[in-house]
Amino acid sequence: MILQTVDEFAGAIPPFRAICGLDLGTVTIGVAVSDGMRQVATPLETIKRKKFGVDAEKLLAILAKRDIAGIVLGLPLNMDGTEGPRAQSTRSFARNLEKLTDIPITFWDERLSTVAAERALLEADTSRKRRDEVIDHVAAGYILQGVLDRLRHLGA
Repeated sequence: MILQTVDEFAGAIPPFRAICGLDLGTVTIGVAVSDGMRQVATPLETIKRKKFGVDAEKLLAILAKRDIAGIVLGLPLNMDGTEGPRAQSTRSFARNLEKLTDIPITFWDERLSTVAAERALLEADTSRKRRDEVIDHVAAGYILQGVLDRLRHLGA
């Protein structure tokens, strides 16, 4: 089930279960998960993209192992708020994933999440090689933390 707003998403996910954030790139998928109380987003891993079926299988295995209650996909809007080809691709991924799972799915404006992740990694004096390895799942963590903060604001 795809829900267009985090407010709708809040009503569809059961309490005291983790949710997952995804930073969907053309080459990789960054994955982050929350704790059961939905306070903290933790970057988990980066999946190297292959075909949708292979990617979905890896992702669904992570979701099952961690008993994930909801999925948040970073929506790459243009800086003016419009949707371009990357946002359309993300929505298409969500529609395909929706056919494989009953876990609620929503979107979160991911503008500048990669920039914030890059800045944090630079401040932590992370090497260029290491930044390249972790940037996507750190960005997923920023996306997920934004949703967690919104859910807390909603009292969900």
